[in-house]
Amino acid sequence: MGVTAAALAAAAVLWAFARKRGWQRAATMLPPLLISSAMLGHNFARVGTETLGAKPWLYWMQSGGLAVAFIAPALWIGYVRRGLRKSVALNDGGEWLLAYLAMGTVFWLLS
Repeated sequence: MGVTAAALAAAAVLWAFARKRGWQRAATMLPPLLISSAMLGHNFARVGTETLGAKPWLYWMQSGGLAVAFIAPALWIGYVRRGLRKSVALNDGGEWLLAYLAMGTVFWLLS
């Protein structure tokens, strides 16, 4: 349940930004977001409820850290290789950061 709710929250964030580009873009993100939220859920389960209860900021630190360390650089590399403006990569990286932070928030709320 938490995995699906987290993926839907992230998709809602991406949809909010993608409205001018079409909702189909956000809809195509749902399967990868389910995989990402499953891995985040697995990660939080491995950390443990006791640790997360004592250090709730870990939900956002870990989910946001994944976005900053993996998603944003992957977007940057792909966009630069295709000759797209760097501002587009930064904008999309920020959208994905917010989506991952939304997933962390859902897991925190369900803990």
